This record gives sequence, C-alpha cells and structure tokens, in this order.
Amino acid sequence: MRTSTKAGAFLLATSLALGFSSTAAYAIGDKNNQNPPGPSGGANKNTLNAGVGTTNITVNQVSGGKGGSSAKGLAPVDPNWKPPACWYEPVATSEQVKAATDQLKKTPNENLVPVTPSLSWGEQLMVDTFEKGKSPSDGIKSYKNFNLDKDGKFWRGVVNPDMEDDPAAYDCEEILFWQDAGTLPKIDNAPTPEVLASYAYDKVKVPDTKVELKPEAKSTVNLPTWVWLDKGTFEDVKVRAELPGTGLWAETTAKPVSLHLEPGTADAQTFPASGECKVNEDGSIGTPYTKGSAKEDPPCGIAYLRSTGGKPFQLKASITWEITWEGSGGTGGDLPNGTFDGTQDINVQEVQSINR
Repeated sequence: MRTSTKAGAFLLATSLALGFSSTAAYAIGDKNNQNPPGPSGGANKNTLNAGVGTTNITVNQVSGGKGGSSAKGLAPVDPNWKPPACWYEPVATSEQVKAATDQLKKTPNENLVPVTPSLSWGEQLMVDTFEKGKSPSDGIKSYKNFNLDKDGKFWRGVVNPDMEDDPAAYDCEEILFWQDAGTLPKIDNAPTPEVLASYAYDKVKVPDTKVELKPEAKSTVNLPTWVWLDKGTFEDVKVRAELPGTGLWAETTAKPVSLHLEPGTADAQTFPASGECKVNEDGSIGTPYTKGSAKEDPPCGIAYLRSTGGKPFQLKASITWEITWEGSGGTGGDLPNGTFDGTQDINVQEVQSINR
C-alpha cells in the first residue's frame, strides 16, 4: 500500500493495531459481503463507500461515432502517453460521513470507511478525525462535528479503473478531506478539464475501418486496386465529460485525418508510395473507381505484383484520428493522435487484363 501523506506509515500501523484492514472496505451495513477482495461497496445514494475505481465523471457522446455496437476505442500513436491514473473527486456530504461513522459505532467490528483508495478506517479514527477534531497524526486534517455547519463536500482519491496496475494509480492518497462549495483543491492530481478530456479519450468510439475496393473481391497482378472512403463515413466523433458538483467539463473530439494502407505482402506497390492517403476537403478519402480508370494510378490504392495462390493477402487499413479538446474556463489543447485499423481479405489473380 502506498500513500502520499506524511503520516501514511503511522496511519497504516494505527489501523492495523486497531484491528482494521488497510486494503478492504465494504458498504456500511452490508453483512452479505464480509470478505471483499479489495476496496468496494454500495453507494446507498452516495459514493463514500464506492469502490476504488468508481468515478462520478459522466461521459456522453455528443456527435459522430456511427457504427453502433461495432464502434471501437482508439490506440494512442504515442506509446508513452497514458490517461490520468488517479484524481480527486467529491464523494460525500457532511451528513453522509456522519451517517457512516454512526453506523461504525453500531457495528465496530464489521464495517470500515475507505478514506483513500487503499486505506480504510474504523470507528476510533473516524470519530477522532471527523467528529472530535483530533488529528491522528501531523499533516492529517481533522474536523469538528463533521463540518455540518459548512457548505461543501468531503473529497477522496479515485483510481482510473483502466489504470489500476499502474504505480501512479496510488498517488492520490490524501486522507478524506473537506473542500468548500464552489472551490477546487489546489493539490497534485486535482481534477482539471484536461484530466476529464484525457479520461474521455478512452471513451471515444469510432466505426470499424473497412474501406471500399474496386475490384471488390479480386485484384489482378500489376493492375491497381482503388481504395476509398465516402465522405461522412468517418465523421468527427465528439464526447463530453463532466464531473458533477465541480463545474468542470471537457469535450474531446476525434477527427479522421488520414488512411494508411499495408498490403499484407512486400510484393505490392502502394499509391501514394508512403501508403498514407490524406482526407479530402469534403471529408472523403481517395477517389471512387470509374469505368475506364483500370490502368491509371489511383490517388489511394494498391497494385499487387504477384497472385495470392489460393491464400488471400490481409490488407490492413488504419485510420489516424487527430484528437483535440476544449473545456470549462476557456481551456483546450491537443492529445496524442489515435489509430484504429481493420483487415480485409484480398485475392489477386494472374490474368493480365480484366473486363471492367
């Protein structure tokens, strides 16, 4: 267990001495789950006892992303880029922390309250810290009567459920702390519009990458196969992420900018030579084949130099999506481009001419 607080070692030792677990917590009053595998819990109309990977961030698709259930996520072009591993969120009102503590008093040997993503407290620590105002150690904030006379919420770290194995996932170890209404914490890993935009990156869903080909099922050795995507097939995809109760929001937009072709064999020539077909001004990629164009070089396409011999080549078509974002407070910027690819069978015959 890692903690960023100066008193982390003391708190762990204290919780163990009191007979409390530092890695297991479950919903107050949930007697049907006595030995949970890790931080978990039931919301009970609040998130105080929610799991370590439970976030209040809402993500909704604003536009684009045609393809329904077949829509898929993007892979960042930059292999070193990662979304945020953890951040802080408001999780409970004063009344909810009091209710959880009161429940501990009734069942002190059964329940715990998670105060960080990896540390949970029992009755004595909760009463001393949040009711009596007695800090258990230097550097740990304490409160009188749960701050019931103040307007705001208690905040706690949240781990990105997709990043639980990352060491940085447990950098949000500040003990459950108070934040006045209308303000944001000024600490490392505080939520920002960019955090929301980055979190939404993994929620951007794009259609399967299947290109139009001419001829459709069979190509001919030394004659080009034309490749294209009609305009509107790959339109911009936009998702909006919001963190309720904070005024923070961000919209992350993915815009298709190019199609990259990999023939599936070294015995082929791509058009253009780089295999990178740019998006046209009208949003299409390449140019549809027209009668009489069989021997012309296509703006986007492939010429195979040998036949498949009964086993089709695997044509790989990858769309690159440019990622930008804008958010609350006039913020905005770029995130690493993303890619999504698909493969198609291509059969190539030896005939040197074809009637189109």
